[in-house]
Amino acid sequence: MSEVESMSQSSHTIAVFPGTFDPVTFGHVDIIRRAARLFPRVIVGVGHNPEKSEMFDTTERVQMITELVLGMEQVCVKSYAGLTMEFARDEGATVIVRGIRDSVDLRAELLFANANYIVGSVETVFLMTSEQTALTSSTLIKQIVELGGANTERLADLVPPSVLERLKAKLQPNS
Repeated sequence: MSEVESMSQSSHTIAVFPGTFDPVTFGHVDIIRRAARLFPRVIVGVGHNPEKSEMFDTTERVQMITELVLGMEQVCVKSYAGLTMEFARDEGATVIVRGIRDSVDLRAELLFANANYIVGSVETVFLMTSEQTALTSSTLIKQIVELGGANTERLADLVPPSVLERLKAKLQPNS
């Protein structure tokens, strides 16, 4: 049995899926669902990236994700500040889950995965995004809405309806 198989079959394994989720997309929800099939407990960690300016505050992002994971008993949503590996350790997690869209993501994520393992003794499991969500990014979605594309039907393929409504309210308050 591989290490990942033994981790996923342990009834005590806790996995953390960290991100800024600004906004949460169908790609994020897909990774959460798939991680929940692999691990008995998944914590969606809503963090802060100092390199990004956030549109939604932490409370709003936690609220959006919480609404989307209703019914997933083994999934909870928590906010955190600081290093992801410290959050994972504080939560008793032994695994960090990351979604990979392409080779650019993989290259960047490998650096974090190695650091998290060397410094924090936390494994990283990569899940490839689905074909439908491979080119979706929160940054791109925000740009589309900011430039007036919130009413595009295709945007509804990228974010859940409740998230799209919040984006419209935030970016086009007079619409």
